[in-house]
Amino acid sequence: MSPKRPTPRHIIIKMPKVKYKERILKVAREKQLVTYKGTPIRLAADSSKEAMKDRRAWHKIFNMMKTQDLQPRILYPTKLLFRVEGQIKSFPDKNKLKKFINIKPLLQKMLEGLLSEEKNLHQNHE
Repeated sequence: MSPKRPTPRHIIIKMPKVKYKERILKVAREKQLVTYKGTPIRLAADSSKEAMKDRRAWHKIFNMMKTQDLQPRILYPTKLLFRVEGQIKSFPDKNKLKKFINIKPLLQKMLEGLLSEEKNLHQNHE
């Protein structure tokens, strides 16, 4: 911690593979004191129930977009981002995505089953 900065700074790191994150956190727990350039740092995984639930909600849509080479990404904490027609689009929730795909017939056809399937799942659980 810097003497000029009284509170710690949060830094978000996205790992390309879950196993890398798990290995780093395991070593951090074993050492109990991790330093960066001589300064002690604390590592923690962002695994709040809300964030995990929201990320899981994008899973099927993300995988479908991946097979269609739309280069999807999930940004912190739960925003879906993908490339379509040479532009990068991002959506904080499924309602905004639904409105967008209504004007894009190709996306509408591709995601139609997935979005209606999730709607049915939510209605069955209520």
